[in-house]
Amino acid sequence: MGLFDKLKAGLKKTKDFFSAPVNMLFAKEGRIDEDFYEELFDLLILADVGVATSGEIVESLKSRLKENKIKEIALAKTEFKTILQEIIGSDEPLTFDEKTVILVVGVNGVGKTTSIGKIAHMLSRQNKSVLLCGGDTFRAAASEQLGLWGDRVGVPMISQSQGADPAAVVFDACGAAKKQNADVLIIDTAGRLHNKKNLIDELSKISRVISREWPEAKRETLLVLDAVTGQNGLVQAAEFTKAVKVDGIILTKLDGTAKGGVVMAIKHTLGIPVKLIGVGEGKDDLEIFSGRDFVETLFEG
Repeated sequence: MGLFDKLKAGLKKTKDFFSAPVNMLFAKEGRIDEDFYEELFDLLILADVGVATSGEIVESLKSRLKENKIKEIALAKTEFKTILQEIIGSDEPLTFDEKTVILVVGVNGVGKTTSIGKIAHMLSRQNKSVLLCGGDTFRAAASEQLGLWGDRVGVPMISQSQGADPAAVVFDACGAAKKQNADVLIIDTAGRLHNKKNLIDELSKISRVISREWPEAKRETLLVLDAVTGQNGLVQAAEFTKAVKVDGIILTKLDGTAKGGVVMAIKHTLGIPVKLIGVGEGKDDLEIFSGRDFVETLFEG
C-alpha cells in the first residue's frame, strides 16, 4: 500500500463523517447565503476543528468569496480547500542530515511508546543508526514496553530501573550514542502532568544534560497527541508547551477517529506543525504528514 493509500485508509472515518456532508454542501445548487455559512460552521465543529478555528475559516471564506465576486455555492469549494491548507500551514518534515536527539513528550496513554518504536523503525529503514533511551522511569513497565519495541524493530536501548533519575539515564544514553556513533538518539520521557513544576524541572534537567554531553547534536522535541481525544488533548498539549519548546506534533490514532479536523485546530491553537501521523497499529503505520495530501484526501471522491 502506497503512502497516499495509507492516508486514505487512515482518514476513512473522517471522510465518512466530515467530508461526505461537506462535499454534499458544496454540491448544492444556488447562491451562497448565511444558512450556507452556518451549516459549514456546524460541520467544522462536528469534525473537532474547534470554535475559534472554525470561525476563522468561515470568515476567511466569506472574505475571499466577496473579493472574488463568487456567489454560487458550487464555485466556492476551491477557495475552501485553499483556506484549509493555509490553516494547516507549510509542511515541516523531520530532517536527519546530522546527529540528532529526539525528545518525545506527552501524557500517558496517547501512544508515546508505540510512536517511538515506529520512528525507530522508520529511521532504521533509512539506514540510520538509532539508539533508544528509556527516560520514563516513573511509570511501571515503561522501559520494558519500550524495550519490546526496540527488540521488534532491531534497535538497542539504554535504561535503568524504575525510580532512577531520568537525567542519569539520558547521561548514559548520550555517552552510548557517541561511543556507538549513532545517528539518532530517541528519548522517552515521563508523561505525568499532576505536578507541572516537577515536569518542567525534569525536562529542563534532561535538556541541560543533552547540551552538556552531546552539544553538537541537533535537537528535536516532539509532542505526542491522541487524535481521538480531540480538543481535550489540546488542553494537555498547552501545558507541555509551557514546560518545553515543542518543535512538532505526532498525532496518533488518526485512523480511530471520525474527527480528523483536530489537525487544523492543532496548528491554529498551538502554532505547532503536525510532523507525523499514526494511521494504524503496525510498525509501518507512521506517516510523514503532508497538509496538501491531507486536504486532497478529505475531498477525494
